[in-house]
Amino acid sequence: MEPTTTISEDTAHRAHGTKMAELHAATAALPHADPEGLLRRLRSYYPTFDEHVVRTAFKIAEVAHADQCRKSGEPYIQHPIAVAHILIDLKLDPACIAAGLLHDVVEDTTISLDQIREKCGSEIAAIVDGLTKLKVIEGRTKEDAQAGSYRKMFIAMADDPRVVLIKLADRLHNMRTLDHMPQHKQQRIARETLEIYGPLAHRLGIWQIKWELEDLSFRFLHPETYETISRQMQLRRDAREKIIQRVIAGLRQELDKEDIPAEITGRPKHIYSIWRKMDRKGVPLDQVYDQLAVRVIVKSKAECYRVLGVVHARWAPIPNEFDDYIAMPKESMYQSLHTTIMVPGGQPCEVQIRTHEMHEVAEHGIAAHWRYKEGFGRKAEASNDAKLQWLRNLIAWRREIDEDRDFVEALKTEMLQEQVYVFTPKGKIIDLPRGSTPVDFAYRIHSDVGNNCIGARVNNRQVPLHYQLDNGEVVSITTTKQPRGPSRDWMEFVQTTNAKNHIRRWFRRQERGANIAAGRDMLERELKRMGMALPFDEIADTNGIKNVEELFFTIGIGDHHPRELLRKVLAKQKASQQNDDPLAKLPEVAPRRAEPTNIGIQVRGTNDVHTRLAKCCNPIEGDTIVGFVTRGKGLTIHRGDCHNILHERDRDRLMDVAWGANETKQAYPVPVRIEAWDRVGLWRDITSTVADLGINISTVQQVENRHAGRATLAATLMVDSLAQLTTILDKLNRVPDVIEAHRERSSIA
Repeated sequence: MEPTTTISEDTAHRAHGTKMAELHAATAALPHADPEGLLRRLRSYYPTFDEHVVRTAFKIAEVAHADQCRKSGEPYIQHPIAVAHILIDLKLDPACIAAGLLHDVVEDTTISLDQIREKCGSEIAAIVDGLTKLKVIEGRTKEDAQAGSYRKMFIAMADDPRVVLIKLADRLHNMRTLDHMPQHKQQRIARETLEIYGPLAHRLGIWQIKWELEDLSFRFLHPETYETISRQMQLRRDAREKIIQRVIAGLRQELDKEDIPAEITGRPKHIYSIWRKMDRKGVPLDQVYDQLAVRVIVKSKAECYRVLGVVHARWAPIPNEFDDYIAMPKESMYQSLHTTIMVPGGQPCEVQIRTHEMHEVAEHGIAAHWRYKEGFGRKAEASNDAKLQWLRNLIAWRREIDEDRDFVEALKTEMLQEQVYVFTPKGKIIDLPRGSTPVDFAYRIHSDVGNNCIGARVNNRQVPLHYQLDNGEVVSITTTKQPRGPSRDWMEFVQTTNAKNHIRRWFRRQERGANIAAGRDMLERELKRMGMALPFDEIADTNGIKNVEELFFTIGIGDHHPRELLRKVLAKQKASQQNDDPLAKLPEVAPRRAEPTNIGIQVRGTNDVHTRLAKCCNPIEGDTIVGFVTRGKGLTIHRGDCHNILHERDRDRLMDVAWGANETKQAYPVPVRIEAWDRVGLWRDITSTVADLGINISTVQQVENRHAGRATLAATLMVDSLAQLTTILDKLNRVPDVIEAHRERSSIA
């Protein structure tokens, strides 16, 4: 028989209690010019990989960040190295480690994504690209920009979860070094971490990162409370340790009798989780039930249940304090048996029982789960993994949520709230936020089930539709065969974003008269704009719509855009000119305007100088600008952040300039790039958004996109100012399925 090993609660607690300081000290002391430490740790669990790629990524990061320092004064390269070590703690793949080293390079230095792709390959470049797009969006308020950033983060996670694993590692190291930031920033960053990143780590099952983020955040937000709880726990440590030792010794004796080899440890409790229980139950520290905790790790699932029997035979279990997460795993795929027993002295002690594999998943979450499955290759797509069902729900619902701030609220509802797990009559597990009702359950099954719901039974007992579901209940929904739709009263008690959106959508569709009138008006305006005169019935017939009224209605509720319908009519009339090129569906672009020469630039010391706009950075009115004296061509106007200007060695040829009064509005060409989830009508929606603001598209080109299901458009817009550009980018970022619309950066000479 293999021996049963034990680790005391005191040893475990001291190890965890000092881990934050130890990790901070370790990462601060990392050598900043030697990748060997990273490679040595990576080889320990990934023995065969292309070391050259990781070395190259390390070198690029080292060169790119050479002249940068952090707030602490240490070289900036220490940060990406520390992030890479955290990713290695999670045993992630070499491509993820390389991307972690490069996560700030494109955003904060002159190294381009193409250069990373050339040196490190397309997989690493794609991860870095996903990370770069999470930066704050220009031209929006801080709150809106942050909300937009969260939205993009979850979209990126759906495409490749490694993007968010790196983001979590990045946030963890930033939290470890937060002491060097001003207090107001400490508070803001800690609050954001506690509201978004901690719960995200929890939902992904990464306990190792979750507890540290929570405790660090709590220390900065409530330092006095943190210190009080910490001090009280230290005072009680000796008494707690004696009880834990007795429990471990008794359990080891019983398991040896049953010939069950096991690893038994005293499990440390973390300060934030203890405070939450104190706050939720309104009790002092000594009444928090599971301060005492033991973890038992065995070889197999069957042995987990054998250990449970041994525990309950030796100690009396406390009623209603048992959870079987093996039979009913959490969404993060966390599995374990939890029971709370009464030990000598009348104190409760929590016992967790799991296998070694379950323990790995419990500590490392999605990283461990995918490692056991098939690795982090492109084949391990999140869309095929039930583990991320909650995320896919959020991504699907985001199409129905217009405002980024609304998305963040939906995110908090779905992610921060405690979950309940209920069953369909066929035994399928459905997870919902606590407080959810049978109506929420019905809409989770299907929108038709929700819309036609007239009653519900829970555990074969009739319940009202506002009944709040609890763990383990079996729910069945009664529907009507004659569609009647939801009740407006349901909005008073449903909890999920999914249910609320479907109810709202149904009522929007019911306002038929107003939608029909609006649809007719939209179609008539589009016909006038295009200079066409077509019978309404011909438009309906060509598009497979049963009658004119339905034609107006589908336009009014947004199912069809008039321009899309009219183009089908034109395509039918000109069948010989049909073109399969998707860009043929775009409106004809406006003729390119001549380059402006009289651009209203004020030059310090003279008014008689020829000026022209630089093509490398395309400055527009409102940009910070600088003049560059050219030989024989006067003064070329560049943006202040143009790469060519920033790297110009002859500083004597630079002149102070400013935008002057310009009697006539000048249109300036501005290159923009739009990345989106591809769908029918996407480019129509984009171009109509531009046209609605009276802005011309000078050039347009569809760019190859390596991501499945995505499309990229490069266009040149003719705008009259930075303010107008900001407005159009804001509108484009709100188009459904647009991931990001942004102004292209200036060229590199």
